[in-house]
Amino acid sequence: MSKPSKSPDSILALDSQFCFALYSASLAMTKTYKPLLDKLGLTYPQYLVMLVLWQEDGLLVKTIGEKLFLDSGTLTPLLKRLEASGLIVRARDTEDERQVRITLTREGRALKRRAQDIPQQVLCASGQSEQAVTGLRAQLALIRDGLVRNKE
Repeated sequence: MSKPSKSPDSILALDSQFCFALYSASLAMTKTYKPLLDKLGLTYPQYLVMLVLWQEDGLLVKTIGEKLFLDSGTLTPLLKRLEASGLIVRARDTEDERQVRITLTREGRALKRRAQDIPQQVLCASGQSEQAVTGLRAQLALIRDGLVRNKE
């Protein structure tokens, strides 16, 4: 762990805070996604769930939660809304009835085609190169993993 290089007076300045840079970038990202996802009838958290399921269908709620860093209390209402929209089906797992398995419906799988251009549109809106964004994403994953490990 390195020592802060800023003066005591500026260490708490808003613009000096790494957390604020992440927070404000996250807000800007969510605002960028909103009109794109509105066309699909999805919220940003619902889009993240769909991304997970488009990559691997038929996952347990627990597995989706682990991939998205969400607890079941947050995930369950979100999944219920996706089910009400006809995009997924929630069913008790046949091997362990305590678990709920999520599968895409035909409509849920078809929505993937409509979402294909979203990543490129967001990349263009960022004004960054694909290489720059890929590097930043890797750095952020390392930071996230460090913070998660530190919390345990």
